Amino acid sequence: MFKKIVLVILALIAIVLVYAATRPDTFRVERTARIAAPAEKIFPLINDFHRWGEWSPYEKLDPAMKRSFGGAPAGQGATYAWEGNDKAGAGKMEIAESTPSSKVAIKLDFIKPFEGHNMAEFTLQPQGDATQVTWAMHGPSPYIAKLMGIFFDMDQMIGKDFEAGLANLKTATEK
Repeated sequence: MFKKIVLVILALIAIVLVYAATRPDTFRVERTARIAAPAEKIFPLINDFHRWGEWSPYEKLDPAMKRSFGGAPAGQGATYAWEGNDKAGAGKMEIAESTPSSKVAIKLDFIKPFEGHNMAEFTLQPQGDATQVTWAMHGPSPYIAKLMGIFFDMDQMIGKDFEAGLANLKTATEK
């Protein structure tokens, strides 16, 4: 009887491991919000890492987080590194592309709690007297991420943060 239970458990583990291997090799998380403000008012808050404290939900994860800024003061070449508690982790961002009032692309390198190398993109599209702002993140999905994705919905976890950040941008720019 014990032998059968062990074989069933091993078979279930094998099924999960094989299933994880069939999952996509890349991921993408995206959220969009309509903000009643011109793109010219929203763009500087995204394009300048010094201003992320005004809206980014990640800035509030650790009040004692160590931050360092480098490169250009804003726009392409600007860098931002952080090291915080278990919630904030550690990593570095660099603005790789900055098109005034329409797009900011960021190279995002996580160090802790898990290593990851992704791209984040903010696109701003004017819509009459408002702007549609899209925050997206995409990158490779290594095997361990595929395996974790079976048990945790990364789109929902990260998506909630993006929704909060877009709501904060809305509040900050619709004043």
